[in-house]
Amino acid sequence: MIGLNDIEKAREVVSKYLVRTPMIATTALSESMNRKLFFKNEGLQKTGSFKPRGSLNKIHHLSPEEMKRGVITVSSGNHAQGLAFAAKVFGVKATVVMRKETSNLKVAATRRHGAEVVLTEGDPFQVAAELQRERSLCFVHPFDDRHIIAGHGSLGLEIVEQCPDLDFLFVPVGGGGLISGVATAVKLKKSSVKIIGVEPVGASAMWQSLQKGKVVTLERAQSVAAGLSPPFVGELNFQIVREYVDDLVVVTDKQIIESLWLTLEQSKLLSEPSAAASFAGFQSCLSKIPEGAVVVCLISGANIDRHELRDLCDYRP
Repeated sequence: MIGLNDIEKAREVVSKYLVRTPMIATTALSESMNRKLFFKNEGLQKTGSFKPRGSLNKIHHLSPEEMKRGVITVSSGNHAQGLAFAAKVFGVKATVVMRKETSNLKVAATRRHGAEVVLTEGDPFQVAAELQRERSLCFVHPFDDRHIIAGHGSLGLEIVEQCPDLDFLFVPVGGGGLISGVATAVKLKKSSVKIIGVEPVGASAMWQSLQKGKVVTLERAQSVAAGLSPPFVGELNFQIVREYVDDLVVVTDKQIIESLWLTLEQSKLLSEPSAAASFAGFQSCLSKIPEGAVVVCLISGANIDRHELRDLCDYRP
């Protein structure tokens, strides 16, 4: 398992290159829901999401020989940008394997940071493994990695410091890298906080793994929240979630999209569908949360362009 010391050391590394993102009070939404609701907005982080936190810490811990060889990873978009950014900071060559249907915005941003992007219609992990062998690259797992998790844990430290009266924290769940890092930090700083993970119903790999007591691979994972749709979660992430996460809820694509529009209209906060899932999860649990409770929804990223927003206007799940 990962300790608080690992996360505090990771923060020392990542804070040199990143910003401390704001904790946003939501006056109108708080009044309408009779809870004190805050949004931790990682959409204003470098590259537009939380992902550089883990990547910076990971590359920092590579050996000089590994850095010289270069790194390779698999991503649906945000991790690609995070790793490309971190690799640029440390002067390391980065290769990213992405599906052909990945957002043009995320592909272009990854290339702007200097990474080579390999688009594929096949299994990205298989393609990455082949390239890793051919080029002798160092594989950086997007979520099942101690240094990645500890880097993301730096976000949990910020949340507790910015909202010391926190009662409930809602966190989006994809492969599990974000929630495992944040949950570790928050629980070790303030054990009374209830941490709730949120997954799309069409890509509920963590929820199904928890039900079966072991990591499972989904035959099909599909959601409007592409960043929350890997077909499996990490082994280490699974163990940490079992240890520190109090509950996991699943939400529909319709709930995610409605939450995205509500945060935009009421709080003037732009989020991508994967990030809006946390707010959707909070709304689905509203009756179980005491009135007056202090709640934080982690808005994990805002990498969405005008074309995607237009498509969401017409999306019919």
